[in-house]
Amino acid sequence: MNLEMLMNGYANDPRCFTIVDRITASQPQQIQLTGLHGSAASFIVSAVFNHPSASQLNHLIILRDAEEAAYFHNTLENITSALNLFYFPSSFKNKKNYRLLNPSHVMLRTECLTRFSNPLGKNRVGAIITYPEALFEKVVLPKTLSDNIISIKQGDTIDTNAIYEKFVSYGFKRTDFVYEPGQFAVRGGILDMYSFGNEKPYRVELFGNEVDSIRIFDPETQLSERKLLQVSIIPNLASLQAGIEAEFDAGDKVSILEFLPENTVVWSEDWNFIKEKIEQQEEDLQLYLELLKQNPVSIAASDEEDNYLSKTEVIETDFLNAAILEQQILNRHVIELGNKAHFATINEQRTTVNFATKEQPAFNRNFDLLIKNLKEYEAKQYNIYLFAENPKQLERLHVIFTDLATGPGGKAEINVIPIPTSIHEGFIDDDLKTVCYTDHQIFQRYHKYKVKQAFSKNKALTLKMLRELQPGDYITHIDHGVGVYSGLQKIEANGRMQEAVRIQYKDGDLLYVNISSLHKISKYSGKEGTVPKMNKLGSDVWNKLKDKTKKQVKDIATDLIKLYAQRKSQEGFAHSPDNYMQTELEASFIYEDTPDQGKATEDVKRDMEKPSPMDRLVCGDVGFGKTEIAIRAAFKSCCDGKQAAVLVPTTILAYQHYKTFGDRLKDFPVTVDFINRFKSAKEKKETLQKVAEGKTDIIIGTHALLGKDVKFKDLGIMIIDEEQKFGVAAKEKLKQLRTTVDSLTLTATPIPRTLQFSLMGARDLSIINTPPPNRQPIQTEVMVFNEDAIRDIIYYETERGGQVFFIHNRVKGLAEMKEFIQGLCPDVSIAYAHGQMDGDDLEDTILDFMDKKYDVLVCTNIVESGVDIPNVNTIIVNNAHQFGLSDLHQLRGRVGRSNKKAFCYLFAPPMSTLPVDSRKRLSTLEQYSDLGSGFQIAMRDLDIRGAGNMLGGEQSGFIAEIGFEMYQKILDEAIRELKRTEFKELYKEEIAQQDDFVTDCSIDTDLEILIPDSYVESITERLSLYSRLDNCENEEDLTAFHAEMTDRFGPIPAPVEDLFTTVRCRRLAVELGFEKLFLKNDTLRCFFVSNPDSPYFQSDIFNGILLFLQTGTNKGKLKQVGKNGILVVESIKTMHELFSFLDKMKKSIP
Repeated sequence: MNLEMLMNGYANDPRCFTIVDRITASQPQQIQLTGLHGSAASFIVSAVFNHPSASQLNHLIILRDAEEAAYFHNTLENITSALNLFYFPSSFKNKKNYRLLNPSHVMLRTECLTRFSNPLGKNRVGAIITYPEALFEKVVLPKTLSDNIISIKQGDTIDTNAIYEKFVSYGFKRTDFVYEPGQFAVRGGILDMYSFGNEKPYRVELFGNEVDSIRIFDPETQLSERKLLQVSIIPNLASLQAGIEAEFDAGDKVSILEFLPENTVVWSEDWNFIKEKIEQQEEDLQLYLELLKQNPVSIAASDEEDNYLSKTEVIETDFLNAAILEQQILNRHVIELGNKAHFATINEQRTTVNFATKEQPAFNRNFDLLIKNLKEYEAKQYNIYLFAENPKQLERLHVIFTDLATGPGGKAEINVIPIPTSIHEGFIDDDLKTVCYTDHQIFQRYHKYKVKQAFSKNKALTLKMLRELQPGDYITHIDHGVGVYSGLQKIEANGRMQEAVRIQYKDGDLLYVNISSLHKISKYSGKEGTVPKMNKLGSDVWNKLKDKTKKQVKDIATDLIKLYAQRKSQEGFAHSPDNYMQTELEASFIYEDTPDQGKATEDVKRDMEKPSPMDRLVCGDVGFGKTEIAIRAAFKSCCDGKQAAVLVPTTILAYQHYKTFGDRLKDFPVTVDFINRFKSAKEKKETLQKVAEGKTDIIIGTHALLGKDVKFKDLGIMIIDEEQKFGVAAKEKLKQLRTTVDSLTLTATPIPRTLQFSLMGARDLSIINTPPPNRQPIQTEVMVFNEDAIRDIIYYETERGGQVFFIHNRVKGLAEMKEFIQGLCPDVSIAYAHGQMDGDDLEDTILDFMDKKYDVLVCTNIVESGVDIPNVNTIIVNNAHQFGLSDLHQLRGRVGRSNKKAFCYLFAPPMSTLPVDSRKRLSTLEQYSDLGSGFQIAMRDLDIRGAGNMLGGEQSGFIAEIGFEMYQKILDEAIRELKRTEFKELYKEEIAQQDDFVTDCSIDTDLEILIPDSYVESITERLSLYSRLDNCENEEDLTAFHAEMTDRFGPIPAPVEDLFTTVRCRRLAVELGFEKLFLKNDTLRCFFVSNPDSPYFQSDIFNGILLFLQTGTNKGKLKQVGKNGILVVESIKTMHELFSFLDKMKKSIP
């Protein structure tokens, strides 16, 4: 609504009528628009675009570079919400390489060209937003494109074989599952395909040869999203081109301007600049072609990795010449934005339209200035609009305004009109009397643009591959120990087929695991590269090892629970609810809060407002915003007149946190100080004096803070960063403090999910899994070591006032490397650092670097462990092929921490000489430039390293022996037992809720229960479906999983339905207290709890079962076998009967 008012202002502006009038004339017109700043141009474009008289016109908007174009496209989309705006990028992956293609870009180009190649009648298609590099490439002829589209409608009858042939000739590949453009898959009556012109793949369900339904699905989850009536499948333009060129003359490519319909208006910003850019491209292309002539083999080899995403040959005629393009533009209507008109000077009859807009001023997060500014505009009767993508931001701003806008004359609220969408830059329009400000500029946040991405397989499969079992993998079984997985095997039981997992143990023993007990096995994950000892079936080694681990785990867990018990019984200080300063602090955070971060902040504040002392652990990856949570918690404590102490493991971190806290809190009435060994004894004494007198609100320091001489006046909260790095003595000291003061612990080691739950009893936990949304993606490039490149990179960064990390992982050659770089850049100051230097020297060097005394720091990979220097926005890694993936990701995470664009350059020998896995590693990194993606990459080895010191050093040896997941299972059991025995009182309520006497029940049957090959062909996929089904916790999970399988593989056959019923039966059996169910020859045997002294036999459940046998059924009877009781039930023929019998029994128990 509010946005419409603003848009109408522009739509009814007489100047827009002038523009529309001109561009609807028959002769090409040249128009110049001056005085447009900020995003004002987008509003003018949208007013013209939506103008009724110009509704027939298509638009081509050319901006200076890819980023500007993307921002312009986003803004335009946000304010018009039109669906026919296309972003038209260049199709290459790297600058200056004219072979390698970027699949997402190829998809966007194809989608756009397809829409324009087939205009319905005279009507318009829409607008294209593009930039010089994209114009430089020619495009296929419209006719060629429209002739080669395959379209499928619902209700059509199709010849499947002919269609598959067509797919293959169009450059599609057949795979098991579809996850990137150019693939198709056939599973029974389901055909999946990923067209080159759509960002998501299609799924067509056939009934015989008739198209029953068409849906779009998500390649990551493989689930359908919505139905369509018809689809067009677009071939790969590059392969089409090759095919066509063979038939016709090669000159059949045209420039985008020739491709577009007659009625296209060209908008350009600063044509001279654009023309230069294209001429630059022409030079680069010539150089590239020269290089190709000189050594065609090495360049081609380095590109052949993803062969179908590279051009077959690079020829000059595929590209455009700037002068010709300029001529073609002159035949169209041209609208130039900006104060320099180029076309109008060639042609005298130009029209100039003047606007009076100004850019949004910078307030440096000073809200008083902002409010003063807004009040001035309000006095002049301007309308004030605020744009923010996130409605919550608008609420925050509103709160701040209401709190601060109370002027001298009572409450003078500013009348601000909120608009929940984002534009790239704010502006003030003096003619229309409007002020449009954006929240990311007010808070100085980086504003991120979104470009549609094609899906790529590496992203989807990293996590899946880790969990998928391949034959030959080590696997642990909770009852039998470590063995080797050797595939799925069909087994015949009473003439019916079943499937089982085959595990090989020591001396060739085999174990077949029924698919209903898959939850008992897990992939062995120990330290990378270590080979576990295999166990022998039937020996007691494994059980001894399990007991030993359990005993040790129990000791650790006991300590934790005792501490917890002590805390629960103590009274602490209850903080008061948030005030306006807290809101302002949170709103001025330069990134947007992620949902996880918001939740963690809420949890922490809620705990602080409770009377019992808080003990919360916050986990999250590098750069996921943990420090921000600490700052908010500390500030909340200070608002209540309390002090906050922040404890960090290293001197450098103390200084760094001091800086961060200082910067964030500089506009608030709190004093922050730090204590570490850089301060002289006298300074330390003064600092401690202030803390004791309460003059310092937040004190940051290393473990010296725990010393005897540190006295607090009134400590409210203790924040511990990177707790895993403190020694035992420090931890003991902390434990005493902790029982009375709120404490918040931050850690970066991602603790695997299950471990978190077992520790839940001892500690409240918040996990931050999502990276901040408007962190900038880090531009990553892989290149060959080259002196000129290094010089350019370093100078580029130092000229914009930044600093550079140069990582060279050889201590011996560091000094030489420093000299070498000094030789390249004589006027740049360079320092070097490595872990074998004297501690003080090392810290001095890094601190000087933080204080900007040096421009470049040449160092080994010591920086990967947490030195956070926001001013470093370029990192160069030498010999990158020698690092592992997660190391590289950690290193890359050191840059891009402010709102400047960051760069990461990986130097490696030419790709063609590297081993395959190094090549893959480097290209993976190049593809995933955003944060969080690496969380997936790095997860695997962190799992093992991070879990070792979770509970103290002593148990990591066990993890290596029994595998990580098994360790978690044992930990779970141990904590459960302790809660039941030694700490009954403490966990009374919890025990009452979950009094289950058996933890698991195995079901053994001779019915045919499996996923038939005809339904799911791929073995790994079957195994993964089995284990996912086996891990479904509740009815909702099962229903969702059922829907997913129907969606992906078609209607569910009976044996698979039985599989679902088996899982339901297992859950019921556990609730009823059965340890095993045998269903063979139509007879069901249920085995009760094996321990005859178990409280189960006195429980209501057991009595209920006895009662049911007497009154509710005549099928069942009890038997005694040895010490154990068995319930035998006759004539149960199917899984469904078994389920209804158990269900009836369960319902009869009150």
